[in-house]
Amino acid sequence: MKNIDFKTVVGFGREWSSFDQNGLSEEDKSKIFDDYFHIFPWDKLSPNAVGADIGCGSGRWAQVVAPRVGHLHLIDASQEALQVAKKNVSSSGNCSFHHASVGDLPFSDNSLDFAYCLGVLHHVPETVEGISSIAKKLKQGSPFLVYLYYAFDNRPIWFRMMWKISDIIRRFISCLPYIPRLVLSQLIAILIYFPLARGARLLDLLKVMPRSWPLGYYRDKSFYVMRTDALDRFGTRLEQRFSKQKIELMLKKSGFKDIYFSDKQPYWCAVGVKDKVCAE
Repeated sequence: MKNIDFKTVVGFGREWSSFDQNGLSEEDKSKIFDDYFHIFPWDKLSPNAVGADIGCGSGRWAQVVAPRVGHLHLIDASQEALQVAKKNVSSSGNCSFHHASVGDLPFSDNSLDFAYCLGVLHHVPETVEGISSIAKKLKQGSPFLVYLYYAFDNRPIWFRMMWKISDIIRRFISCLPYIPRLVLSQLIAILIYFPLARGARLLDLLKVMPRSWPLGYYRDKSFYVMRTDALDRFGTRLEQRFSKQKIELMLKKSGFKDIYFSDKQPYWCAVGVKDKVCAE
């Protein structure tokens, strides 16, 4: 497979087997789905639209997208993750599954009506090549939704320093065997995610929560979401981060126009429309 980090792919397969998202409540699923997709131009799609969930993981978002479109292709570089997705989306009769990477997408050029890739392309070696690979498969005028880890370009210096410390911890934990990785990530969820998230909930109720409160995004999320994301964050070997400006440049280079960014967490989530000219 092209443009993958093998150990990262294996790690995600183990993650989605451990957290297959059956413990994700419908309330949480709806909230998080809206956080990502509220900028997606659903009104531009026909009822028979054919699209792709690239890096589908557990298939949790495909469960919501599939009923809205004609056909949905689910692609993942992890066979283990793909098996989880097949179980989770088994009730949908309009889905197909592909064991492939973003570097070798199994579609003809200019064939898809839409695509989305959430939380994936910051875990591949060449992110801009991944975006360009997706662009080539889209028809002219088709929307593409992407979520990439942000470079804290909208955060104060102290916040960035806290992240640097956490990243040192991530680099250590992510190199451990899976069981120690899982255990340590769950301890982080208990000792750090949960207290900060519930503190944020209280401050939010009092209407005094600072904008840069760490892990404030989880103030209305369940502990299951925190446990999943703690493993996702600290158990992943390859992680890249991008500023809003850099993401816009990559999208433009790959042939997208009319690029629009979400103004709420998680950062950065953006949507673009394929122009008639794609980068080589």
